[in-house]
Amino acid sequence: MTLQVRCEHRFESGFDVAFDFSSEHRTTALFGPSGAGKTSLLMMIAGIIVPDSGRIACNGRLLLDTAAGIALPPESRRLGVVFQDQRLFPHLSVEANLRFGRRPPRQNSGEPPFDRITTVLELGDLLPRRPESLSGGERQRVALGRALMSAPDLMLLDEPIAAVDEPHRETILSYVDRVVHEWDMPMLYVSHHRSEVQRLADWVIALDKGRITEQGPPDQVLGADAVVAAGEPVNLIRLED
Repeated sequence: MTLQVRCEHRFESGFDVAFDFSSEHRTTALFGPSGAGKTSLLMMIAGIIVPDSGRIACNGRLLLDTAAGIALPPESRRLGVVFQDQRLFPHLSVEANLRFGRRPPRQNSGEPPFDRITTVLELGDLLPRRPESLSGGERQRVALGRALMSAPDLMLLDEPIAAVDEPHRETILSYVDRVVHEWDMPMLYVSHHRSEVQRLADWVIALDKGRITEQGPPDQVLGADAVVAAGEPVNLIRLED
């Protein structure tokens, strides 16, 4: 997967962002404190926000080029988006929510089959239920499955475990791991938690105040300064085996 992003935007609040990067890694994390611009960047890539100027391409396919007047709508970008609030349809069963995400298959798309998705994410027993009867972790698994049903070129995850209670966060991370490895699915993962990023990411892009401050492998970027800036306590004592 190759993702190329260059975009600039000023919001009505006066907050402005300017991002320029490319990534060829399987799991790229957008890391930084709240208000750094992580979600804004993800929403520009998803097509939910159209920046004032920019160019975005995924695997050589142009999603946005403001100079050329190109801005594909979200449903045409072949991206699977998972928000922290899941955004499931409350009046539909889990199965109907999953099947709603399905897009017409593309030639040689390798579309993840419904049965395989429900097996890998362990959703079989949940299929007849409605979202209001599910736990936060179960709803997030359904949201992951629905995004996969669109046979995306790239998954965009916006702090997917933020609304999940602490005991179940590791479980959801394990399902995210399964998605990456089962379908070799490239992923852009937004988080301000060092432990999540260190667990999942191959490449980290650190953001602050609407700008990229650093990018590189997790061990390089996730230093003590970055962790403190994100508001997450860090233990600087390391024990060797």
